[in-house]
Amino acid sequence: MDPSKVRDLLSGLYGHDAGGSVYEQLTQLLEKYYVRNSTSYPGGLDQSETILIAYPDQIRQEGRPALAVLEDFCRRHLRDLITGIHILPFYPWTSDDGFSVVDYREVDPRYGSWDDIRRLGQNFKLMFDAVINHVSVKSAWFRSMLENEGRYRDYFIIPALDDDLSRVVRPRALPLLTEFQTANGSVEVWTTFSADQVDLNYSNPQVLLEILDVLLFYISQGADFIRLDAIAYLWKEPRTTCISLPQTHAIIRLFRALLDQVAPHVMLITETNVPHAENISYFGDGNNEAHLVYNFSLPPLVLHAFQTGSAETLTRWAAGLDLPEGATFFNFLASHDGIGLNPLHGILPEEEIDALVERARSHGGLVSLKDMADGTQRPYELNINYFDALSDPYAAEPVEIQVDRFISAHAILLAMRGLPAVYFHSLVGSRSWPEGAKASGHKRTINRRKLEANELEDLLSDQDSLPLRVFNRLANLLKIRREHPAFHPYGSQEVFSAGPGIFGLLRTSPDSHERILCLHNISNREELLENSQLYDRWTHDLVENKRRNAELPLSLKPYQTLWLVESKD
Repeated sequence: MDPSKVRDLLSGLYGHDAGGSVYEQLTQLLEKYYVRNSTSYPGGLDQSETILIAYPDQIRQEGRPALAVLEDFCRRHLRDLITGIHILPFYPWTSDDGFSVVDYREVDPRYGSWDDIRRLGQNFKLMFDAVINHVSVKSAWFRSMLENEGRYRDYFIIPALDDDLSRVVRPRALPLLTEFQTANGSVEVWTTFSADQVDLNYSNPQVLLEILDVLLFYISQGADFIRLDAIAYLWKEPRTTCISLPQTHAIIRLFRALLDQVAPHVMLITETNVPHAENISYFGDGNNEAHLVYNFSLPPLVLHAFQTGSAETLTRWAAGLDLPEGATFFNFLASHDGIGLNPLHGILPEEEIDALVERARSHGGLVSLKDMADGTQRPYELNINYFDALSDPYAAEPVEIQVDRFISAHAILLAMRGLPAVYFHSLVGSRSWPEGAKASGHKRTINRRKLEANELEDLLSDQDSLPLRVFNRLANLLKIRREHPAFHPYGSQEVFSAGPGIFGLLRTSPDSHERILCLHNISNREELLENSQLYDRWTHDLVENKRRNAELPLSLKPYQTLWLVESKD
């Protein structure tokens, strides 16, 4: 840890004198954890890495802790396919499927224990959620604030009556402030995401120290990745947007500096569903903020490409990606949340974003809205399973075509530079669950169904089932990816125009010893590769593990993927 750098960051946040005091407390905190985490760990990423995104109770079996059921499934089915698991919040919670945390340091007994977490970590790297923008109203911290007890009185944000909050960016169509009764009377408290999720006050340095203690505790419990949930909203200032403020970036730089010292094997990942240029600002200079940034533009742009049958926008966007050295993207198509639309503004015309919204609705999906500064509302995300977003569940279309389309989209995900993540429901070909959304009253539930272990095992034993078809096709791509250094998360990526319906890129290993030509037909028609004579030496197809016919012109069948290795003879 560079003491002067950390002191400067703290002074910038809290002033010179207060910053110096916080620094002294911070050094004591580090001593508490340093011995525990001083072991030398292998660090970095390579092409073998893929992350599974799953709830702690993603698979249920009566009489067994959910985390033990998840561990058993992943060890038997996924050990040769994935290397890590993003376990969505497993702490005690009151709402938002885990993202309203009651106690950061406990495992919800409904899921299991810290021993179950550690067993899962014996075979897989683990990503923990740091849901540190807010806590549950049922947390001990907030209950203590309501009772006007000790240090917790200043852990939360109670704006002054004359504070100008008109510019605050709202991620949800819900009130910014929520009224609560305290021992001293009624107060309005800042609640960015819901009335059950009260924001923490990082202008109080004791909050920062408390959260740093939590992050270091996670590392001591086996976290290899720390996912900073909703981190863009961390710092609040009246008369500003309260999103991606300089103080927020300073806190992330502080996190990074401390982890580099105490646990250099641990990677920070920022979850910031904001326009693309703002999103990539969380890389900092590539070595001082996030190791990985969620590539939020990828899911809606891939969906747009398949919806329009044109790869032109996706190609233009991907060709313009510029990553600082030492950083890479966390690539995904589906997750526990919906398909965010914020990143599309400035990339797609508004009418094309509207078309994505209408297409999702026609496929049985739902749409979440956000409040705008002018009092209007705008679509914020599409709530729909990615399989149904790509293929109309009501259409009379052969399932083989739908699977081909789904696999082609995931081939793009796995070919792109970065660390890929696959949502559990994508892995097994799940469809949307509108009944769940209706029953819960929450739109995101449509993509959050929990699965029964015995039913899932039966489906994965049925050669004709959709889950097994999808699983086997994705497993093939995952196995190929992990065997080829050209897919290294830090390898080079050249995106090129290969035709209106083809998304093409050339991946090269960091040592330049391997190159793979990746071609993906995103249309329902046969596509000829433009200038295919340039690729006549690319003859071995990794996807089907065979030598392709070298006759020109080269064409791709509807939704076909070709990952080609250059002939050496």
